[in-house]
Amino acid sequence: MKRQRVLHLDSGLTWRGGQRQVLLLALGLRDRGHEPLLIGAPDSPLVKRAQAEGLAVAAIPMIADWDLRAARRIRARMRAWRADVVHAHDARSHALGLLAVLGSLTPLVVTRRVSFPPKSVGLKYGERVNKFIAISNAVREAMVARGIGSERIEVIHSGVALPTPDVTARDWRSELGWPADSVIAGLIGAMTAEKGIDSLEAIGAALPPDIRRKTRFLLLGGSRRGSAQIGGVESHFAGFVEAIEEATAGIDLLMHPSRSEGLGTSVIDAMTLGIPPVAFNVGGLPEIVENNSSGFLVPAGDTRAFADAAHRLIEDVPLRRKLGDAARARSRQFGADHMTEQTESVYQGVISG
Repeated sequence: MKRQRVLHLDSGLTWRGGQRQVLLLALGLRDRGHEPLLIGAPDSPLVKRAQAEGLAVAAIPMIADWDLRAARRIRARMRAWRADVVHAHDARSHALGLLAVLGSLTPLVVTRRVSFPPKSVGLKYGERVNKFIAISNAVREAMVARGIGSERIEVIHSGVALPTPDVTARDWRSELGWPADSVIAGLIGAMTAEKGIDSLEAIGAALPPDIRRKTRFLLLGGSRRGSAQIGGVESHFAGFVEAIEEATAGIDLLMHPSRSEGLGTSVIDAMTLGIPPVAFNVGGLPEIVENNSSGFLVPAGDTRAFADAAHRLIEDVPLRRKLGDAARARSRQFGADHMTEQTESVYQGVISG
């Protein structure tokens, strides 16, 4: 396959799942002999991590969707780099990418990561976008429902880096003074209402009293730190954790009460470590979790059903191990290498087409 010069755009100012996907993709493309150039916001975590990995990086302020100054600078980079394709990874860079490629023949690929329908499908979703990448069938269906042609959308599930065989689990019980026989139910990601953080109170309160006493909620992500009581369950906010693999390996089950989810890479991450998830049946999560096999899916918003599923995993150790083993096997279908290979094929198609 011809070496591809790919210009990646991402305007994110924080480190979340989308930025992680951009970095994994750029690294994967480089490993396959291509030449990625990443354009991000100055001092953003993505730019810093990409620089640390030795990737070609440019920092450009992107203050609004239709920021003409930013678009001109991106266009100049596109021309100087002689980009074969431009790939926009978030909503703002989608608009800026459109401005940058206007009047040129450079193909534009846009990734959409959210499962709710686009607000409008005018200019941004017009024919100048050569191909859309949806990270799940749920995302694709939401786009098609708004009139975007299905032939213009390629479903490529997000990928994760598979864990190292010798990952050492973080000993949260010793660190936090929790009993040795306590069961740690972890939550991972942005601690926002969208991710269901406000559902925890009802979920904890719905657990039987004896289960509440032996359970601990551990929240990995966000900025809050310190101990708390959530629904009668002793809990701890760990804040943002850099060594997330070791931190995740130290929990017993994953609780993922997200209200909306394009796919859910934090769920895949836990599954790679043999940790079974409990999640609401929303967005792309059914494409990851096989209910009653590699985890539990419960009706959206039903906190009682969520608590019942968590209760089963907390109380039944053999079941937890069985589902954890199946989760680990299932997660192998979502490796970053597979995501990179499929995206490479999309580039090849729009370049040759």
